[in-house]
Amino acid sequence: MSGASSSQSTFDVCMQSLSANLTTDEQQTEMLRCISNTIDETRSGVDAFYLIYAASLVFFMQAGFAMVCAGSVRLKNLQNTMLKNLLDACGAALGFYTVGYAFAWGSSYPGVQGSGGTNNDDLTFAGFSNFFLSDMDRKAFWLFQFSFAATSATIVAGALAERSQMLAYLLYSTLLTAFVYPIVVHSIWTPKGFLSSFTANPLFGIGVIDYAGSLVVHVTGGQTALIAAYVLGARKGRFHEIDGRRITKDFPGHSIALKMLGVFILWFGWYGFNAGSVYYITIKSNAVLAQNAVVNTTLSAAAGSISALLAKAWLSERETGEATFSLTDALWGCLSGLVSVTGGCSVISSWASIVIGFISGLIYLWGSNVLIKLRIDDAVDAIPIHLCSGVWGALSVGLFAVPEYIQLLHPGVTAAGWFYKINDGRLLACQVIGILFVIGWVTVLMFPFFGLLHYLGWLRADSLDEIVGLDISYHGANAAFPSYNTADDSSSLDQHVAEHRQRRQQQREENQRRGSLRRRMLFLDLSKSDHDHRRPTRQQEGGQNIVGIEEGANEVF
Repeated sequence: MSGASSSQSTFDVCMQSLSANLTTDEQQTEMLRCISNTIDETRSGVDAFYLIYAASLVFFMQAGFAMVCAGSVRLKNLQNTMLKNLLDACGAALGFYTVGYAFAWGSSYPGVQGSGGTNNDDLTFAGFSNFFLSDMDRKAFWLFQFSFAATSATIVAGALAERSQMLAYLLYSTLLTAFVYPIVVHSIWTPKGFLSSFTANPLFGIGVIDYAGSLVVHVTGGQTALIAAYVLGARKGRFHEIDGRRITKDFPGHSIALKMLGVFILWFGWYGFNAGSVYYITIKSNAVLAQNAVVNTTLSAAAGSISALLAKAWLSERETGEATFSLTDALWGCLSGLVSVTGGCSVISSWASIVIGFISGLIYLWGSNVLIKLRIDDAVDAIPIHLCSGVWGALSVGLFAVPEYIQLLHPGVTAAGWFYKINDGRLLACQVIGILFVIGWVTVLMFPFFGLLHYLGWLRADSLDEIVGLDISYHGANAAFPSYNTADDSSSLDQHVAEHRQRRQQQREENQRRGSLRRRMLFLDLSKSDHDHRRPTRQQEGGQNIVGIEEGANEVF
């Protein structure tokens, strides 16, 4: 059949494959088997293409995150921020390929409830097969899951912008996607996870429902960003005190247009994020869930943007007497709406998605203000967008999940959101337990990790490098617009650049002197060995020379 012409119908191909030696009944049976196999092959191909297309949309979100970060940072850190976004994707690809996918899904595939086994003895902490994608035939599924892992890692990038070292980015993105994030995936999404709704005996009879990752992806990334930002500290000049009064200095990004472009790219990619999570589009019930997901995604994003815009205008009018409409707050409110609806986009009604999005816009504003009061510096507000809205999104499933949609996702399950069954809080309880698990798991692993990086001096960039700009410090770039003063204090940028270059020149000269001294020591050591062998009488003199060089070396080092 594989060599048949594409213009031939399935009936013609199957007729040609029949043997004339078969009886009529046998020919009919073979005909039905041939048609059935052809349909299965077609469905498999359609599902694979659907996953590849959805994964492409999700991975394109990396461009959206990059544009959001680029527009939110100052010009002197633009190249550095872009490279770190690239390293996130690269580290995620290698980490998820080597061990991440194995820990997350190892020998498991998404399926229907009960595919995990017959009892809770079959539950596992992590997967332990398919390392390096060995014995893995569904490569499209790996691509889709990798794009999710990369998204979780990229969330952290914006929170640490303008003050962290390059090595820290590569290390954390690899650890997050190779172990931390995969364990969360295994626990909530796979048939063998102890919180999964797909196990044979799920928690409270329903388990955690996190359809496309408000909890798994966004809370994991947001909690990591919170820990990293806390350990790293604020940017120079962000928070200070004058006469006992706390002063917060805004560091506006250099391009609101890039922010706008990034948000629209993310909104576009989110359709693949949410609708693609059905995995098998050829199943009729999954097609219904996918259509519901894209509608709710759209409505929640719109509601979140409008609520954040109007709420901020009202607050500004109360404070200054004049309402101001902040485009940045509208954009971040839109992202908050997208994050919050991700967990239940397929199992909620359209009106509920509007409510969820509207509340998420208010939650974003509240979370951003809390961070400022706590003096935690987040350059792109990734923490309130992903962590706060992600927690709300997970809780909203326990409130607004529609029984009929849950039946499509999990046939035979009678649970529903609390608003539909006031006397049944099982789903809401599962969601709370899932939130506590994810926050606890990420904190236990990532807090010591970032603490160790900070202790070793691998996390934060040098103070002078930060003031001058990481583009000049790490990439040798000159300021694109000399008239744009990017210094964080009253000194001019040129003065800081001059100090930075003088310091680098001194370091190069010191390294050259040390290298010259090492070469002299090596030469004299070789000469001593040769003289000891040929001229024993000069041993003492050679030893004195070496001692003198070693004393000089001790003074240098």
